[in-house]
Amino acid sequence: MHSNGTGGAPHRTPTAAPHPAPDPTGGPVPGPPTAPRGPAVDEHAVLDGGPAHGTRLRVVDRPAVVQVTYPCRAVDGPTPFRADALYVYRRDPRVHHEPLRYGYDHASP
Repeated sequence: MHSNGTGGAPHRTPTAAPHPAPDPTGGPVPGPPTAPRGPAVDEHAVLDGGPAHGTRLRVVDRPAVVQVTYPCRAVDGPTPFRADALYVYRRDPRVHHEPLRYGYDHASP
């Protein structure tokens, strides 16, 4: 990162939780216990608001967030690349039956 002020910011090492080392015997990686899960549930959902308003889809296990992308056309560039517009929809926790409702999040991203 470059600063346009009186000087550059000092270099900082990113801080993140270390990944546990894999077990050389092939056993599971240690970590917090997880609750047993039943079979995956496939349900109907509808997107409310935003550019994908009214779109119906099927979701598995009621994800909290659904991301919708729309391809953008590159006009010019030094190398081929792909650019997508990203839209975020969040599950409405008040809806407990099908179709589930995902509302457009104006603040993301």
